[in-house]
Amino acid sequence: MTPRHVLCVLGSGLDLDLVASIAEDAGFEFDREYSEPHPDPRMPRAFRSCAAEASFTGADWEAVESHDTVAYLLSRPILPGMGPLVSELLLALTAKLLRSGATAVKNESSGLTHGRDRWLELADDLAAADDLAAADDDPERESKLVPLYFAWVKRPIVDGSLHFSCGMHLLSQPDIEVEGAEPEEAAELIDALALYMLTEERGQNLSDGEGFRLAEDAPRWILGHHPCDRYDDDDFFYNPNGYWRLTPDRK
Repeated sequence: MTPRHVLCVLGSGLDLDLVASIAEDAGFEFDREYSEPHPDPRMPRAFRSCAAEASFTGADWEAVESHDTVAYLLSRPILPGMGPLVSELLLALTAKLLRSGATAVKNESSGLTHGRDRWLELADDLAAADDLAAADDDPERESKLVPLYFAWVKRPIVDGSLHFSCGMHLLSQPDIEVEGAEPEEAAELIDALALYMLTEERGQNLSDGEGFRLAEDAPRWILGHHPCDRYDDDDFFYNPNGYWRLTPDRK
């Protein structure tokens, strides 16, 4: 499957025609089959599984519990290298929806949600970085990609001895796995390598067997590239770019 964003939007008395208009004006598809002016009793559990505890307030939980409208929006399939642009447009759209009556949003393509305040903070960070990039005539400025990473990439997810990310396919990059690290260190390694890949030219040309460190005097980790075998290739989580696995350097 070619990566694409799928956004679930909740509201109370939310005008679905307005949501459709806002989405379609921004170049996104409004799913008329699954969007409905009725509550979905699965939503509280679904949002909890999307790392809601990291930024949800009491008001955010109340919004999910009391919703009576559900909308689904889809991006077009993300062509190679176009992930940052599509993700940028969708983050701006998410903020617009929240300021137009939506009360909660989660991304079905990475399994991640944020509270309303956090979504708006990330969108504001992106807008500020976009203004700065435009002023410097540098559309690939590092600060512009950082809020996109934190908006759309879920991490760290635990699977036995592995910690991994999900959502880098939405930014046209491989996901990251860490083997043999404590949770806090694994989270640091995932963030450090992901942001290196997104913001540094050298990060686009990694190779098997290469070393990676959090700092010059920190332990060395070895990179190995693998295809994505955690999800089926028709799953919204599937990353066609595969993943980089970091393992401790035993030498």
